[in-house]
Amino acid sequence: MSRKTIVAGNWKMNKTPAETSEFIKELLPEIKDSKNVLIAAVPFVDLPAALEAAKGSNLKIAAQNMHWKESGAYTGEVSGAMLKSMDVPYVILGHSERREYFADTDETVNLKAKAALSYGITPIICCGETLQQRKDGIMQSWIEGQIEGALKDITAEQVAGLIIAYEPIWAIGTGETATSEQAEEVCGIIRKKVAALYDDATAEAVHIQYGGSVKPSNSNEIFSMPNIDGGLIGGASLKVADFAALAAYEC
Repeated sequence: MSRKTIVAGNWKMNKTPAETSEFIKELLPEIKDSKNVLIAAVPFVDLPAALEAAKGSNLKIAAQNMHWKESGAYTGEVSGAMLKSMDVPYVILGHSERREYFADTDETVNLKAKAALSYGITPIICCGETLQQRKDGIMQSWIEGQIEGALKDITAEQVAGLIIAYEPIWAIGTGETATSEQAEEVCGIIRKKVAALYDDATAEAVHIQYGGSVKPSNSNEIFSMPNIDGGLIGGASLKVADFAALAAYEC
């Protein structure tokens, strides 16, 4: 089975709506010939500008988080119903920064994933280990536990259509990058865990990305690995030239 490469930019807390519109306007001519799935995950306030600027193009827009409840007394949160009303097609869930700073857990990531799927929004579910966990030899069991927790009570058909992003915490925003072999090893572990939880067909269908200081200089080697289906990109996605270079990858 041939899986498409997915290049997803995670803008984190960067760019105003005006900057978003200008960036996408400049980016679109540079990526129009890409055969890959291209996504920009923008801050909530930038969603209207991003959706408008990307309309009719090959750039899809994602939110960076959502709550699992449809509405309620959750100050500062955004629901799947709200994202659905704007036709936002993707949402990042369980990024390590959300886990570290905002108390996301495997349980809440699972609740969010099920809510997103119920609204027809494709989750990009993040997992990853710290440097200490890797040194302690518990990387595999930790990653497998995150996958099992995040996918609890989600059907094989739903899992086949979602995206899992492996992001070693020690390589996010540090300039450190897992070697292509390290990234491939863990993405292979994730795929095997999905096969164990569901079946080989589901594991073969699910898209697994690598994230962690991916840039044009190392992306080809990483993306060419058999179990890696593109990347969840941080800093490089904020520069038109870098995003365009990543989008140009051909397997």
